Amino acid sequence: MALTAQQIATVKSTAPVVKQYGKTITTTFYKNMLSAHPELKNYFSLKNQQSGAQSAALANAVFAYAAYIDDLPKLSGAVERIAQKHASLFIKPDQYPIVGKYLVGAFAEVLGNALTPEIAEAWIAAYGQLADIFIQREKQLYSDAGAWQGWRPFKIAAKEVETDNIISVYLEPVDGKPLPAFRPGQYVSLQIPLPELDGLLQNRQFSLSVAPEEGMSQYRVSVKKEAIEPYTTEDLAEGRVSGIVCNRLHDRYQVGDVVNVSPPRGEFFFDDAAVSPTAPVVLLSAGVGATPLMSILDSIMKSSNAERPVTWAHAARHAHSVCFGKHIRDLAASARNVRSALFVKNIKDVDEEGRHYDFAGSMDIDKLAEEGALYLDDKTAEYYLCGPEEWMIKMRDELTSKGVHVDKVHLEVFRTGDV
Repeated sequence: MALTAQQIATVKSTAPVVKQYGKTITTTFYKNMLSAHPELKNYFSLKNQQSGAQSAALANAVFAYAAYIDDLPKLSGAVERIAQKHASLFIKPDQYPIVGKYLVGAFAEVLGNALTPEIAEAWIAAYGQLADIFIQREKQLYSDAGAWQGWRPFKIAAKEVETDNIISVYLEPVDGKPLPAFRPGQYVSLQIPLPELDGLLQNRQFSLSVAPEEGMSQYRVSVKKEAIEPYTTEDLAEGRVSGIVCNRLHDRYQVGDVVNVSPPRGEFFFDDAAVSPTAPVVLLSAGVGATPLMSILDSIMKSSNAERPVTWAHAARHAHSVCFGKHIRDLAASARNVRSALFVKNIKDVDEEGRHYDFAGSMDIDKLAEEGALYLDDKTAEYYLCGPEEWMIKMRDELTSKGVHVDKVHLEVFRTGDV
């Protein structure tokens, strides 16, 4: 049922309060809901719960909803990102009433008498509206996945070293059935149990780092290992351990072992058919952010528009941490329409310019512009960025300052909300 004009006005009027108390409300929400429904812990990152990142993300989303409840199209990007993430975790319609119950309950617990019956009723209606938006979109996403309607066991077919801290993991479905193609740039969710915590499940999204093909037999994800200190089971249970899924794929999971995988999802992708066949594509990445852009680059080279101009620019801490470096250099050497630019922050005496790096230091948009690698005079050019969030925002700001329209700059953002 649609909200009344009065309910919309009431919810919008609470935006300042939600902004002020949002983190307290969402922290209370998660504590109460997960205490009453411990089975839902299988959907959430232990680390994000402990660090407060999960609560902060939800608080920002609730505030944005209150602020723009009278102009919901402004939230379309964030809604799509969340729906894609939900579908990757197989969130179901019957879980939404549970969330609604404990979210409104947290409002009441934190705000006390300030939550009048009128405000409570308006927020209940508003949550119902938002839940329905997600349920309908996720229903469509599940339908698009065809027969793949649950976690699917995949065996690790191979592990390949890419850099000193990144490996590529090749995944094959245990059932042996062909895999659906995906849109280059999308991710899969990978799920593993934690035996120390009675099999508690942890999930992690990994960008596919291979070009899509119909009937493919393998997916490939490329995984960065995080540097962590030795930890105890208590540390793990309390969410004090970072990179648990990534590091176990590096250290504990071997060829032949099985993990669970969900269908490819994500709103960050390159659609060759939607872009002019002559439009340049500029791919900017840092660190392991190269993974979805690798999928985009290889898909372009296999497409009917393989002659379109492409720039691959990558930033790395040192030459030995360059992901897919040889593949990119070989491609740039053999394809006249592909140019590469490698920025390495820490140069060693053995590193050779033109072989191990092109530019010393952090990625420099001005240098790329001077080289003509950004195609700033071509208004059809598309820009795809993946790396740390602050880095992507900085690159986007520099591109737009040079006249690139913000709608032409696409960022891979895994957290809730827009940046």
